Amino acid sequence: MLVQDWMTSIVATIEDDDSIMKASKLMKQNRIQHLPVLKEGRLVGIISDRDLKEAQPSKATSLDIHAPEATLEKAAALLQKYNISALPVVDAKGELQGIITKGDVFRAFVDISGIHHSELQMGFEVDDRPGSIGEVANIVRTHGGRIVGIFTEYGRAPAGFRHVYIRVKGVKDVDEEDMVKDFMVEEIKRKCKLLYRCHDRVD
Repeated sequence: MLVQDWMTSIVATIEDDDSIMKASKLMKQNRIQHLPVLKEGRLVGIISDRDLKEAQPSKATSLDIHAPEATLEKAAALLQKYNISALPVVDAKGELQGIITKGDVFRAFVDISGIHHSELQMGFEVDDRPGSIGEVANIVRTHGGRIVGIFTEYGRAPAGFRHVYIRVKGVKDVDEEDMVKDFMVEEIKRKCKLLYRCHDRVD
């Protein structure tokens, strides 16, 4: 996932010598929370509504910039690391292209999770070896299902394992009234440890 596919286009900017009052007015008029700060057309920083309330400079400086072709994951890691809410996006010519915000990251996460396409989600603990996720995917497929979202992580898994979270649609034999009859899940459980299963959806 690239920043350029999820960033927010710039609707307003301010110059480095503009007043705080002007910045506040622009934010209210455009219903935005961040304003890139320019000097002679070049990015020198970014200011947020929180900065205005606290009357202090943002932790985001002109060095905290992101390229459009950088990954969204890297942007998310920087936002978390520095506890900031937005990063300016600048191309190779130094021209401002947009900003990537925490809201943009959340929007991407929700979209790729598949929650808008399926209500069945399951979490598993699988062996950390080639083919372990493929085995789960094959079982889903044999029951007529399709994986519409998948995440994996190592941080909470024991050594030699990893956690896999999948969202599935189209399974033929899912009985939402009696989960014991969900043959697909029972078959997967013979391959790996089931962490949880749940039904939820946001339309």
